[in-house]
Amino acid sequence: MRPNGKNKKRWALLWQFFTCNERRGVVLLGIGVILLYAAIQAVMLRHDRTAPDGANQPKQQTAEGQHSFADNLNSRQGQPDEAYPPSSDEGRQAPVRLTPVAFDPNTADSLTLRRLGLPQWMVSNVLRYRNKGGRFRRAEDFRKIYGLTQQQFDTLRPYIVIAPADSDGSASVPPVHSPSATQQTSSLLLARQHTDSLPARPQVQKYAPGTTVDLNRADTTELKKIPGIGSGIARLIIGYRQRLGGFYNITQLQEIHLDTTQLQSWFSIDTRAIHLINLNRSSIERLRHHPYINFYQAKAFVEYRKKKGDLHSLKPFALYEEFSDTDLEKISHYVCFE
Repeated sequence: MRPNGKNKKRWALLWQFFTCNERRGVVLLGIGVILLYAAIQAVMLRHDRTAPDGANQPKQQTAEGQHSFADNLNSRQGQPDEAYPPSSDEGRQAPVRLTPVAFDPNTADSLTLRRLGLPQWMVSNVLRYRNKGGRFRRAEDFRKIYGLTQQQFDTLRPYIVIAPADSDGSASVPPVHSPSATQQTSSLLLARQHTDSLPARPQVQKYAPGTTVDLNRADTTELKKIPGIGSGIARLIIGYRQRLGGFYNITQLQEIHLDTTQLQSWFSIDTRAIHLINLNRSSIERLRHHPYINFYQAKAFVEYRKKKGDLHSLKPFALYEEFSDTDLEKISHYVCFE
């Protein structure tokens, strides 16, 4: 829509009211808009020219990748896979140089099998067969290993030593013609005879009936001389005695699950050997480590001492809910107030 005459006159009047600087700014603004528009058009035109080449580039890359993949497949044809035996008869008949030594296929490790000259894939077959529960009961069973030729088996056959099976007793040691294997078998037999000829461990001399031992002073050596007490029970008694500070009654052994009916006649107890705890000097941590005092009881002792001074007996604690009559009776054997 073209401006009419009135609009031209109006713009002319407005232009007269602009100063020189304002007129110059309007002109520069118009030039800038024109240059910006021209730049945008140039960029879009350049993009349109290069777009076809860019569109064809992924296709070219795809074609190149396909050719590279095909070339790789062609280059790998005819190359054997090292993890498996050769599939052709020519590859299987390729001689493998063996270095035979006496071995048990049921216990030989991968290093021993490799030293025999077996390839890695054949060693893996042997180990995989054993891991699945398989067992070589006769030397001829080793011939069943996949990939092992008859010639290779005949070379290894005199050196296969299979230990007797414990399950059915049918397996036996095959004749071994290797001097080293014969020496090993002889050494094993001599070692077994030597073990059988060793003297038995001497038994601990037990006390005669009527002997009594102080339960608070006996060590593990003395306790083991009592019939029915071995090393384990002796250490158990000593450990619990150290935690308590000593025993005041033989029935306390029931607390560590021991039957006192048979042991009672062998022990005497000297209560003077009991280590006492000073209730007026001991901390909560020291008190709560005793088997008969828990944390809340230890806290009650310390708080009472802080509020009312030194303790002189356990009677005030008969009214505390933390203590029962049985608790106070047990604790009374292990505390003092000095």
